[in-house]
Amino acid sequence: MSTGTSPQSTAKARPLAVIAGPTASGKSALAVALAQALAEDDTRAVVINADSAQVYADLAVLSARPVEDELGGIEHRLYGEWDAANPCSAAEWAARAKEEIADCHEQGAVPILVGGTGLYLRVLLEGIAPIPEIELEIREVVRAMPTERAYTALQIEDPQRAAMLEPGDSQRIARALEVKRSTGVTLGDWQLAKTGGLAEEVTLHPLVLMPERTWLYKRCGERFAAMVENGAIAEVEALLERGLSPDLPVMRAIGVSEIAAFLRDETDRESMIAAGAQATRRYAKRQFTWLRNQAPENWPRFETGSSNESIDIRSIFAGLFRE
Repeated sequence: MSTGTSPQSTAKARPLAVIAGPTASGKSALAVALAQALAEDDTRAVVINADSAQVYADLAVLSARPVEDELGGIEHRLYGEWDAANPCSAAEWAARAKEEIADCHEQGAVPILVGGTGLYLRVLLEGIAPIPEIELEIREVVRAMPTERAYTALQIEDPQRAAMLEPGDSQRIARALEVKRSTGVTLGDWQLAKTGGLAEEVTLHPLVLMPERTWLYKRCGERFAAMVENGAIAEVEALLERGLSPDLPVMRAIGVSEIAAFLRDETDRESMIAAGAQATRRYAKRQFTWLRNQAPENWPRFETGSSNESIDIRSIFAGLFRE
């Protein structure tokens, strides 16, 4: 008979809070409030970033990275850790997040993941499919195909994946097709063999913020306008001066292209702010869709009201507090 620690008891000793939600929904403030409440309970907590824009050092303003007076005396990690020239993949972020989470547990602290990047959270918790390297010749052929032709081919070679994609989603169509042609196995089947997920090793304490949309969309517009007033233009100007590839994630972040157009005198300030606010609202809408359809059904949702003031932190995250 084994005398070692069971997986269940090990997981209970490794709590992980997760606060997910669309942009501008108040996730960061809620994470700090949770950490402060835990501190009152003599439990240390650390906030860990799970937002794909806030990982970049060059996007402090446009990513709404928490500033000093918003940290509430709580340690924050994985904010501004990547240079703009070095794209941060979901797998790379997950590897770093695992290290930080393990370090928190070793120190007896509660890690609090906060962010709205669904892919980051999924790769961390569920793992990633061990897909082999794609043959270069196959990749070049597939990537050179018109999207319509590639989609037609995918309907024949992997109809299940094709049915899940929009006909114009060129990037995902090409990825699914090259995986099937290079490995002989569909992307869906590869994903069934995911490895490295953290979900079974920790006790999750999740919350998904789903605020009222009218309030959130108004907040998105107000926040983008405030970003423009507080340094976003200079931030984008500095990025452009570096001559970075337009394909880098940092150059495709919300607001960068809109401000870049303004700097090139292709639009006026008012139109730039309106376009940036609209892009932010579209992004929030996509996050709403992902969270409703992809976040686990047993994760509690906070859907009522227009702010987080009425959230009973000690009730929702009861398992993190001493009895």
